[in-house]
Amino acid sequence: MALYLDHTIVPAHDKEQSARFMAHILGLAYHGLFGHFAPVKVNEHLALDFDNRENFQSNHYAFLVTDEDFDAILGRVQEAGLKYGSGPRAQDDMQINHLHHGRGFYFRDENGHSWEFITHTYIKEEMLGDIGRPAAASVRQSG
Repeated sequence: MALYLDHTIVPAHDKEQSARFMAHILGLAYHGLFGHFAPVKVNEHLALDFDNRENFQSNHYAFLVTDEDFDAILGRVQEAGLKYGSGPRAQDDMQINHLHHGRGFYFRDENGHSWEFITHTYIKEEMLGDIGRPAAASVRQSG
């Protein structure tokens, strides 16, 4: 069975500003509004649909990325002068982690959402077979 998360709504105080910001951090393009959403197409399966909300709880979004994409995303976070950290309770220690045979880091956006990037899944390899690391192909898309 092939299941994919198609889209998720990301609540924001300013949906277009947030979409532009995350598109930049992820190395993706933002193409403007689609209906009342400000979508960022992550890959062929997933879109982050930013939507204005006045009151909302912050969420956690975790992405499994290649080593190349990890370095690029971390570089853009650092260039933006954002605080980042090695764990969910240490999101501003300016360190990355080296857990589960990979690397990872977290940062919070201006909406309070926690964004996590890891190069190796936390799920046990025995459960996955040989798919603990992402394919070498980059998650970035052109355009």
